Amino acid sequence: MSSRGRGRNVRGRGRGRMTVSKPVRSGQGSENEVPPPPPPAVGVEQQDQTGDDAVSQAVLRVLEMVAGASGNMGARKSVPERLRANEAEVFRGVSGVAPSTAKYWLEATERIMDKLDLTAEEKLKGMVSLLRDESYQWWLTVRDGATAEELTWEYKKYVGTNYIDAQRKAFLGLVQGNKSVAEYEAEFLRLSRYARGIVATEHERCVRFEDGLRGDLRLLIAPQQERGFAVLVEKAKVAEGIKDSVRQNTDRNRQKRGFGSAGSSGNMQKRPRVDGS
Repeated sequence: MSSRGRGRNVRGRGRGRMTVSKPVRSGQGSENEVPPPPPPAVGVEQQDQTGDDAVSQAVLRVLEMVAGASGNMGARKSVPERLRANEAEVFRGVSGVAPSTAKYWLEATERIMDKLDLTAEEKLKGMVSLLRDESYQWWLTVRDGATAEELTWEYKKYVGTNYIDAQRKAFLGLVQGNKSVAEYEAEFLRLSRYARGIVATEHERCVRFEDGLRGDLRLLIAPQQERGFAVLVEKAKVAEGIKDSVRQNTDRNRQKRGFGSAGSSGNMQKRPRVDGS
């Protein structure tokens, strides 16, 4: 009885608890018993895995940066391609075209280059890529032995000289004609920028402006020998106003005389004829 009681007590104490294997006696059933696995080293494995993940992510970031840089280099277009993408036009030369056409082309191309923020070397390369025919032959004659800045300036002179010459000739032949004094003054000032050597002083400007006035105004202004340009222009405007007023009064008087003559002739026709009959 004592042995059964001890067995029940053991089972009662073991409820809800982990079953503990009885120690195996030496030589009895050792072949069939499997020893429990050792507890896992959780902290070491997690640390190694975390380190591997960090390294992998760093490598991926580096690869992404390299791939992005390579993609940007491949996507960057050349200067001629960028100019064409911004609708820059080719230029064939100054012969046979209006002077203003060459000037406007140069200004439009420079605006595109400024927008693209090109360096002096890139601007020169871009300009050359737009040259055709006569203009490219000109380039072949001046490109050797000059810097980018010098060539850019020479190119501007090449395009601009034709325009400047035409404007200077227009200034030399400028007269008031049918223009008002204000219109003549505006054209005079605009064209005089291309003839600095011809009207370098105030006196020369006054003489040139006075010579271009209409004859009736010049007869009123010339005796005063005014040599201040602003005063000369103002006097010409005053004289023009006086001449216009006189002309308007003359026209009105002529119209009145015409109406009076027509009325007199009508009255004479209505007068009854008197004779001896």
